[in-house]
Amino acid sequence: MRVGINGIGIGGPTLAYWLKRYGHEPVLFEKADALRAEGFVVDFWGLGYQVAEKMGIVERLRAKGKEMNRLSFVADDGHEVAGLDTTEVRQRWNNRFITVPRGVICEELFKACEGVEARFGTHIVGLDEDADRVSATLSDGTHEDFDAVVGADGLHSAIRGLVFGPEDEFESFLDCYVAVFRAPNYPNTDEGKYLAHSIPNRWAARIQRYDGTTVILLIFRASLLDQEPHSQDDVRRCLREVYADVKWEVPEMLCYLDEGPVYFDRISQIRMPTWSKGRVALLGDAAACASLLAGEGTGLAMTEAYVLAGELHRSGGDVALAYRRYEDKLAKFVRREQDHAKTFRMFFAPASRAAVWTRDLLIKMAGLPGMTGFVAGQSVPAFEFDDYGP
Repeated sequence: MRVGINGIGIGGPTLAYWLKRYGHEPVLFEKADALRAEGFVVDFWGLGYQVAEKMGIVERLRAKGKEMNRLSFVADDGHEVAGLDTTEVRQRWNNRFITVPRGVICEELFKACEGVEARFGTHIVGLDEDADRVSATLSDGTHEDFDAVVGADGLHSAIRGLVFGPEDEFESFLDCYVAVFRAPNYPNTDEGKYLAHSIPNRWAARIQRYDGTTVILLIFRASLLDQEPHSQDDVRRCLREVYADVKWEVPEMLCYLDEGPVYFDRISQIRMPTWSKGRVALLGDAAACASLLAGEGTGLAMTEAYVLAGELHRSGGDVALAYRRYEDKLAKFVRREQDHAKTFRMFFAPASRAAVWTRDLLIKMAGLPGMTGFVAGQSVPAFEFDDYGP
């Protein structure tokens, strides 16, 4: 089976790896000229970790990860007001927990796709389907035929727009924005700590990568913006305005806005009645983005890719059957995860001082002896993986 995959991020390479392993012919397309390295540091655990184990890449991820020992919420002057010892979390999951940059996960997944054809700077811009195949028009003007096409191209999926309709038909905006940027040579390191500070409607956090670079994460409520920025200059200006009166280290953080590109986007979910149409299917954020507030988007995308590859292989060429089984196994589970993610707005961007105080109190309670491991155990998504073959 020849499968065209639009997007070389998390889900696309995972899908390509498993299809290749099962003897099929995946072809990866990516609009960017190279792998995208942006993104915050993520806690890699649960479902994604299990798929990575099956792929044999865990140790490579661990080599570029950091061992975080504490999640610390700090006041204006930097003293801790609430915190969690994450050592207990790792113990609860038998050390199957890595804090690693999202870009590193992308790199290692792509490296695992040895022998898979990958075309950077080329993406699918048109689709024409008949009963036996789907013809893809590529951005370079050429045309290629596939048995199936999968959109693994993220929140703003081009494949979804081509086949299912405009993004606003499926987007559920969570009334928050996110910005991520790097701060090279940041003076404060706090080795092994994730530090965060928030006031009503705004959150600022930092963490150090394995290479010593500090990464800054800003999340804020949409009510603080009059107009959504589009250019990098507009993004930098709006962040300086929105965070102008925030204390702690935020003034120093904002000084690094000009050091490189700033990732900026709406925090949204994608909710669709179906993830497939004809010979075209969606995967990961393109199909059912839970939002970065969920903390498990990487794992969900890898899980969906594993299941989709397995069902395409198991179907014996019946693409419609494979897609139906793919959704039957995952749709309800993923929607529950999306519902859970909505509650995390209160965690990242509490709307009032009372809400900030309540969030900090809950963190303190979760940090009591024995409670951290219990809470960690409750947060593991329950999903059983099928064995699709060697």
